[in-house]
Amino acid sequence: MSVDDETSGWQLTESDPGVFTELLKSLGLPLIVDDLYSLDPESLATLQPLHALIFLFKWIPTSSNSVAPQRAGSDDPDFPGFFAHQVVNNACATLAVLNALGNIPSLNSGPQLADLLQFTAHMDPQTRGLVITSADWLREVHNALSPPSAFSLDGLGLPKKTEDAYHFVVYLPVMGALYELDGLKPYALRHGVYNESGEGWLKIARDVIEDRIKTYPVGALEFNLLALRDDPLPSLQSQLEYYQSIGDTCSTSDILGRITDEISKRERWAFENSLRRHNHVGLVQALLLSLAKAGRLSAAEEGARKALKDRLEQQKARGEDMQED
Repeated sequence: MSVDDETSGWQLTESDPGVFTELLKSLGLPLIVDDLYSLDPESLATLQPLHALIFLFKWIPTSSNSVAPQRAGSDDPDFPGFFAHQVVNNACATLAVLNALGNIPSLNSGPQLADLLQFTAHMDPQTRGLVITSADWLREVHNALSPPSAFSLDGLGLPKKTEDAYHFVVYLPVMGALYELDGLKPYALRHGVYNESGEGWLKIARDVIEDRIKTYPVGALEFNLLALRDDPLPSLQSQLEYYQSIGDTCSTSDILGRITDEISKRERWAFENSLRRHNHVGLVQALLLSLAKAGRLSAAEEGARKALKDRLEQQKARGEDMQED
């Protein structure tokens, strides 16, 4: 979430599976985060074991005089699990991850995270949020995944722009019921008991999330869904060794393909994260100087303006087409 209030040193992070997976790796966890493009049973089955769904949406503040939208589920003041409030801005991504991790039984994490979860185990959500966001080491891990601040416009007297704010919430099973954990809400939200057989908690989660998505305009892209799951590579490696040992070449080839896809995905994530950490201002400045010396800067600026205008018109046209459909 991004607003103009106090951030206490927490920087914005992207809603990207590579960013979240790097965060989990830094916390010493054998887990990854994947993008979810569909909530159908077949897609979700390929991600098992799946621990939680992380939902990103555009956050719209409501005034004291406005009527709050009707919410599904019911507040649970006696929520038996781990729940922390968001007490500073820009920390909602990491806080959403911790609200999920704190409710995974027998979590095998690094020592710092294990100590933090144990220390805050019996605190109320507000105090727990204060302690978590006061952890310098956690803030450093979080900020390591944010683009470096190249320069500041503070003190120039420029008007502040109001940017869209986005927020993360978590859907996960706790003691036989589906819960929604939103650090900006006073209580955990209970969405009902699920059946252990079949799809289990994911069936209720699908209905709740799909109903929530329907509240957005047709064609809106103001939300994103991520899946918190076990790292599949160790299991795939074990399957590969088994099929190789029994001489099953067909299954061996299939598993090798899946391992190759996973490794390629990790390499892409690592490359993208390296770009996020790098400060590109020097490169941009050098390119602009070269264009200016060659007398091509004005033409390049005009071309960029035209490209941006064309892109915005195409996006608007696609949105109108989707609404007509």
